[in-house]
Formats: sequence, C-alpha cells, structure tokens
Amino acid sequence: MNVLVIGSGGREHALCHTFSRSSKVAKLYCANGNAGIAAIAEIVEIRPDDIVALADFAQLNSIDLTFVGGETSLALGIVDEFEARGMKIVGASKAAARLEASKSFAKDFMMRHDIPTAAYRTVESTREAVDVLIAGEFGNENEPVVIKADGLAAGKGVVVATNRGKAIEAINSLEELVGAEAASTI
Repeated sequence: MNVLVIGSGGREHALCHTFSRSSKVAKLYCANGNAGIAAIAEIVEIRPDDIVALADFAQLNSIDLTFVGGETSLALGIVDEFEARGMKIVGASKAAARLEASKSFAKDFMMRHDIPTAAYRTVESTREAVDVLIAGEFGNENEPVVIKADGLAAGKGVVVATNRGKAIEAINSLEELVGAEAASTI
C-alpha cells in the first residue's frame, strides 16, 4: 500500500512513524514534512494548501490512502477534492472542518443545537470588540475574558486575558499575532 501523509508537525511525524512500522506499507510519502519525518518517509515538496497539486501527486503515485494532519488542508476542502477523484482519504470534509476553521461558526452551531458553551459575541473589528468589553458585556474590568480570532491561526488565535486591560491589549495585537485574515472577525 502507498500512503501519503499531509502536514509537517508532530502529529504527522507520529502518523509517519506508525505507518513506517507496518509491513503493509510499500511506499510512504509526506507533504511537506520536516527533518524528522525525512528519516522515515519520502518528503514531497508540495504545500498543504495546494490541494489540487496534492491530489494530482496522489493520482500519479498510485496513493492508496491519504491522511491529513493539519486543519488548513481540511478547511480548503482537500477531502472533497480527493473523494471527487475517487481516492481514499482520512479527514473531515470542508463543511465539517468549518467547525475548527471558524470559531464564530462553531459557537453559532453550538447555540443552534443546544450544546453547552460559554457566552460569546462575534464582532467584525477591533474597535467593536473593545467597545463590547468597555460596555461590560463580559463582566467587570477585573474578570478574565477569552479573546479568539475567528479563522485558522496555527494555535495562536486564542488569548485568555486575566482582566479587561489585558483583553484590550490582546485584541489590539491580534492581527499582528495571527494575520489579518484570521483576525478579521473576533
């Protein structure tokens, strides 16, 4: 069996390590991998966000099974692309990945389906976020507040602020921390 693992982190290293130990795996590839993965799998120099190139590679190399480790590929619809081509892939569809890719979508989903979740408010600008805090919607100035960038932020989009002042600092630095797209909705 030929296997492709997509991603470059510890999760993908663990997947590659496990696959490398299987006698059923004839060829193991990882896109785009890392130095540790290079010791156990053939590195494919295709970015995880280039889902068409990854699907083309999988077809050209007779990949029997693909595992997706990172959220970016899932959010872009890699599973949908592979399945449309009749290839086997493990991961969430683009629609399902939206629960991870958008914090506001996930919170709205939880509210619609009566899934317990903390109080929240979605805003479209840093100014609006600061105004909501100053208005006291989330308690007084000494209470902790969680600030989240809506989009994918590589694990950097959540700040647990110990008080309102720290929350405002977090809001004002969010775009620099995670990028404009991820911080466009808070």
